[in-house]
Amino acid sequence: MESDIGISSNLGGGLLLRYASQNSLDESSQKQTPRSNRTERTPYRNNSHIVRAFEVLQSLRKDEVLCDIKLETDDGTIVCGHKIILASTSPYFHAMFSSFGESNKNHVIIRELDSNALKLLIDFIYTAQIMVTEENVQVLLPAANLLQLHDVQDACCDFLQSQLHPTNCLGIKAFADLHSCMELLSSSESYIQQHFSEVVEGDEFLSLSSEQVVKLISSDELTVPSEEKVFECVICWVNNSPNTRKEYLPKLMEHVRLPLASKDYLLKRVEEEPLLKNSLQCKDFIIEALNFHLLKSEQPGTIPKTIRTKPRQPVGLPKVILVVGGQAPKAIRSVEWYDLENNRWQSGPEMSTRRCRAGLAVMKDRRVYAVGGFNGSLRVRTVDMLDLSSQSPCWVPSVAMLTRRGTLGVAVLENCIYAVGGFDGTNGLSSAEVFDCNTQEWRMISSMSTRRSSVGVGVLNNLLYAVGGYDGLSRQCLKSVECYHPSTDTWTPVAEMSVRRSGAGVGVLDGVMYAVGGHDGPEVRNSVEAYRPSTGVWTPIADMHLCRRNAGVIALAGLLYVVGGDDGACNLSSVEVYNPNTNTWSMLSTSMNIGRSYAGVAVIEKPPHFNS
Repeated sequence: MESDIGISSNLGGGLLLRYASQNSLDESSQKQTPRSNRTERTPYRNNSHIVRAFEVLQSLRKDEVLCDIKLETDDGTIVCGHKIILASTSPYFHAMFSSFGESNKNHVIIRELDSNALKLLIDFIYTAQIMVTEENVQVLLPAANLLQLHDVQDACCDFLQSQLHPTNCLGIKAFADLHSCMELLSSSESYIQQHFSEVVEGDEFLSLSSEQVVKLISSDELTVPSEEKVFECVICWVNNSPNTRKEYLPKLMEHVRLPLASKDYLLKRVEEEPLLKNSLQCKDFIIEALNFHLLKSEQPGTIPKTIRTKPRQPVGLPKVILVVGGQAPKAIRSVEWYDLENNRWQSGPEMSTRRCRAGLAVMKDRRVYAVGGFNGSLRVRTVDMLDLSSQSPCWVPSVAMLTRRGTLGVAVLENCIYAVGGFDGTNGLSSAEVFDCNTQEWRMISSMSTRRSSVGVGVLNNLLYAVGGYDGLSRQCLKSVECYHPSTDTWTPVAEMSVRRSGAGVGVLDGVMYAVGGHDGPEVRNSVEAYRPSTGVWTPIADMHLCRRNAGVIALAGLLYVVGGDDGACNLSSVEVYNPNTNTWSMLSTSMNIGRSYAGVAVIEKPPHFNS
């Protein structure tokens, strides 16, 4: 009699596991009626299998076990590997080991490839992890380009984009152009145009060629306070090496829109510039500009139209500061916005319910989310959304959070909204959750190491920082800071602030994170400190004019704005502005219509229906 479980070969020579019994053979000879409720079986899947397999492969490679290829760089560094693994992940290696002479070799020399970059990239092939840093990105990107590891290329470009600063953006643009990183090239060009005034103050600008300067200053999309800034940068560039550069001056001045400079500036500065006195063509540009002012006042209809009389128009709509809800002194539903061009505060679409101690998030699709907070009677988990692309924008309910949260921190990272810490009405929270705008779902992420209500949050280099706050368990204001890594779903501690800050405003400007004001018990602070990831420490900067806690902090046009808050006694309607170039604070000349503490504050593009 046959065994119940046996192995037999099929006609193709393979093995077939079969289960047999006399009963089942008898039944199989009869016509079977299909079962309508038969469930579809799915294969078993072990998601950690491939991860474990590659961990073993990496261990074997490190010990040079079963390796069949040695890769050597110009400096003699040798990196071992397995051809099949390298070919399966890199089109470069796939071609090398399947179509070229190297397929029969076990030792290959790769010319003009940095040895450190090769080691990092081979490690990445086996581990799917790589750390991109300021020190390695310039060798890593071209190496990833060569080996056609496109995800590492993207990671390098994302890192460089996060590092854009007035002092390095021209170099990053040139690097992106050299390696055909088109998205990085576009974003660096936009950054240069938007930060033109700061960019031309750096050494990178002075090292540009005449053709590069012409391309830069001829753009219609420069963001400049006046055309006088363009003229001054041209003169500065020429004076950096006058003997070799003054011959380019007429070509450069052709793209300076002198008619848009003030008449006084033309007479007192431009006409007196020594470099222009010996150039007839440059004198013609001055005459054209003066005639423009003459005709503008006497015969405006006869002004000739040239590129030099065309105002520059920066890309995108002008930016405004949006202030939502807040405590004044109770939770309110009013909204107002500040127009920098007109220096005016105006009313915006009112919220459907009162809300303070909430977080505000702005997504790229021009949707504004008011997250959680306090409605005057209890902490809520509700979220309201304002669609700025609508012709009649109004606040509508969105997907509620999983947890009630007031005095929480809210930030946007990679098209997701993060809600961090807060107070649920009974306890301070260490938990955090994230809203994926694609799936329209909230999910919990790892909790912080401590409870943090009245916490400030900021995003730097695609990492989320939770700054200070209040630990209700120990009843202490905090000076600790934690950093969340979305790729690993982990929080790690970073350097502490110099003082405890609960209710501090947090803003990020040009790669620097600022912790503004806040309090430690009864003491409300006017002090401010800044954190740079490159140094990993907090350093003090100039104090604000007023003590503030629970204020909104945003960055706009190279400046940091601190909006409202309270001084411990009353709510504030004033706004202070920080200039990092001069390390000075100034008061905005116009204040909000009402004093607001715990308001949501954000920068948005001014919608066309927000009338001035």
